[in-house]
Amino acid sequence: MSQGTHASPVPTAPASATPDNPCLDCGACCAYYRVSFYCGELTGGSGGFVPAELTSQVTALIACMQGTERGHGRCVALRGELGRPGIRCTIYAKRPSTCRDFASWLPDGTPNPDCQALRTRLGLPLLAKKLPENPG
Repeated sequence: MSQGTHASPVPTAPASATPDNPCLDCGACCAYYRVSFYCGELTGGSGGFVPAELTSQVTALIACMQGTERGHGRCVALRGELGRPGIRCTIYAKRPSTCRDFASWLPDGTPNPDCQALRTRLGLPLLAKKLPENPG
């Protein structure tokens, strides 16, 4: 720590994975897939929200997150160690649609097979089928 800076007096516990959000101890998809999306999602004149300075241009209409250009590369917005509690996306609220659309579970509650395969590669436990929500 440099002079003149002070640690927060209140320690904060790192986020931990929950049955509803296993991503907080994984991050595998962010270090495996090319995260490409329509350039209209970029900040700037188009009214988008994904920080343009964190992206690379793929084609005239497609951008991708830096680090993922060829796939099997870590997204520049990912912080933490893969497969460890507390891994996180620094632009989560402004992440591209590709990231928003990648779900750990399919609509019927079964685990996403792509997510399961990536979790296996990291040595993480497989996800169980989600139980239906109790409407009452």
